[in-house]
Amino acid sequence: MEFIRKEDIVAFANPGVVSRQLINAANAPASRVAITEVHVEPGASQPRHTHASSEQIWYALRGEGVLLLAEGAERPFRAGDVARFAEGDVHGLRNAGDADFVYLSVTAPPIDFRGAYREAR
Repeated sequence: MEFIRKEDIVAFANPGVVSRQLINAANAPASRVAITEVHVEPGASQPRHTHASSEQIWYALRGEGVLLLAEGAERPFRAGDVARFAEGDVHGLRNAGDADFVYLSVTAPPIDFRGAYREAR
């Protein structure tokens, strides 16, 4: 059993985005998934990107956002919605609301996200 205290959860950040690494290789090395809680400030976004060898499932916890998909497509993404991205699917997010957008991301197999963020908290 592994137990991670909230004080020990590492967060990575880019302007307008904070990614709390709930389960990752540093705190649960045997895990087959990475679980991340992501907070996106109003007007902020995560650019379109892909993961070549992992799938992701996003569960919207709070707020209103827009999924940024392949070929410029967009789709509303609101609290309670779930999106699954297969390996190689283009995905990103823009906060379209006036409060933080919060979602939970499950990535399998896990990815080390440190390279995608500018700073650690």
